[in-house]
Amino acid sequence: MILRERPSGIKLFLALRGSIVPRILPALIVNVAIATLVTWSHGDLFHLKITLTTIPFTLIGLPLAIFLGFRNNAAYDRFWEGRKLWGEQVLRSRSLARQCCSLIDYPAPATIADGLADTRVRMVLRAIAFNFAVRDLLRQQAPARATQDLLAPAEWAALQGAPNPPAYLMQQMGMDLQLCMKEGRIDPCLAVAIDTTLTALTGAAASCERIKNTPLPFSYVLLLHRTSYLYCFLLPFGLVDSIGFMTPFVVAIVAYTFFGLDVLGDEIEEPFGTEANDLPLDAICRAIEIDLRAALGDPDLPPPLLPINYRLT
Repeated sequence: MILRERPSGIKLFLALRGSIVPRILPALIVNVAIATLVTWSHGDLFHLKITLTTIPFTLIGLPLAIFLGFRNNAAYDRFWEGRKLWGEQVLRSRSLARQCCSLIDYPAPATIADGLADTRVRMVLRAIAFNFAVRDLLRQQAPARATQDLLAPAEWAALQGAPNPPAYLMQQMGMDLQLCMKEGRIDPCLAVAIDTTLTALTGAAASCERIKNTPLPFSYVLLLHRTSYLYCFLLPFGLVDSIGFMTPFVVAIVAYTFFGLDVLGDEIEEPFGTEANDLPLDAICRAIEIDLRAALGDPDLPPPLLPINYRLT
C-alpha cells in the first residue's frame, strides 16, 4: 500500500511511486506513436483515406467510461471488504488474547516466560501464527519461517503439510479449549465466549479466501479490456480531421485515462497480493503480533513495519 501525502504542483504529475503509469507505459507509447503516424499521414493508409467522425467514438466512449467506472467500483468493493475483514481479525485477535489471559484460570498471570507449556501462552502465540498463516495462504506462499517460533515442533511440522494451515491451527485452538474445560480451568459458559471469538476469526479468514478465489467474471473483464484498447487505437482516425496536429496529445490523455482505469481495476481486484497498491498484510500481521506479545508481557517486542519509499507491505 502506498502511504504518502498528496503531492502538490508539478510533483503531482511527476510522481511514479504507486502510479499505474509504469504498467500502461508500453501500450501508451504505442498508442501515441500510432496517433502521431495517423496525424502525419492525415489518416491515409496506403493511399486509402480512412474517414471517421467523432460520432461513433462519442456513442461508445460514454458507455465505456460508465462500465469501466462500474468495474472499478466492484474491484474497490473487494479491496475495501478485504480491509474490513483484516480489521476484524485485528479486533478478534486482541479479544482472544484478553479472553485467554483473563478467563482461563491459572495460579499466576500469563507471561511469555512460561512458554508453550502454559495453555494461555500457547493459544495467544498460535493466534499470531494463525494470522501469518492466513496471509501466506492468500498470497499462495509456504508458511513463513517466523511462524515456527510460535508453535511446538510437532505442530509446526503438521502445519507445513496441512492443506489449509489456518483451519489446522483453529482445530488446535479448539482442542486446547476443550483441554481447559476438562481440567476445570474455565467455566463452560465462559468457554463459549472464546469459542465465539475463534469462530469469528475463522469466518474472517474464510471470507478472505472467498474474495481470493472468486474473481470478477473473466468475460466481463475481457470485454472491457478489448473495447478500451480498440477505442484508443482507432481514436486518432476520428480526431485527425477535426483537431489536426493536436490529435496525439488528446489521444494520449484519453488513452492514459482508459488504460489506467483498466489496469487499476486489475490491481485492486485482488487485494491480498504484493503489488504496490495491495493491502499491507505484513504490517497488519506485525501489528497483531506486537499487541498479542504485549498482552503476554513480552519485553522484546518487534518494531512495527514502516513504509519504505512510500510503500507499506
